[in-house]
Amino acid sequence: MSVPARGLYFVDAREAEDLTAFLARLIHYDRAAAVRLQAGGSDGPQPHLAVFGRPPSFEVLAIRTSRLSAPAQLDVTVSAGELLEGISNAGFIVPEAVTGPPWAGVLPPRGGWRRLAGLPPVEAMREAVAAAVAEFRRRDEELPAERRSRLERDQIGREIWSRTVGATPLPLRAVHAAQSLGFLRPGVAVALLSAGSWLRLGTPFGTVAVRTAGLGGLNVTPTRG
Repeated sequence: MSVPARGLYFVDAREAEDLTAFLARLIHYDRAAAVRLQAGGSDGPQPHLAVFGRPPSFEVLAIRTSRLSAPAQLDVTVSAGELLEGISNAGFIVPEAVTGPPWAGVLPPRGGWRRLAGLPPVEAMREAVAAAVAEFRRRDEELPAERRSRLERDQIGREIWSRTVGATPLPLRAVHAAQSLGFLRPGVAVALLSAGSWLRLGTPFGTVAVRTAGLGGLNVTPTRG
């Protein structure tokens, strides 16, 4: 992949702050996290950078976009930690590329999205996440000592976090991820979109995307936000 020799520059310091917060949360869940950076293509009137990450405790893709001051062409996977260390209010120099994890090669489509109805209000989704976390902890505590294993805990988590939200096919784990990453804030506007096997929960602060088929191997044990 070709990486521009120059740096990328934000339209203002707020973009740097938001991206910094997003990267810090990813590293909280995985100190060795990698992110895929994409810029260019059909950016529209405002150039932007898309940053893709995958917090391992949720098995979803998290996407944060940042507005750039000038168009750029970029598609590379880098260390989230190195990127975080290099960000200033103005922008950053693109870190050296790293060998991407398998998920980095399977990203949601750029187009073809259609809006789905049936999402409950934001506060109801936040309450559902809180209730699910409480249920997991209660059921975990009720396990007898001889059954207190990772397998048992994962089975409980899979059953809870695979439940769908409202009248939609969106799994509750995607909402949990959006809240834990700081995307699902009180009163924000949210939208659910679909394209092929992908679902996307979008907010003004970031997006969570999940494949409804083909992910496998889910680890849905809840984590602290």
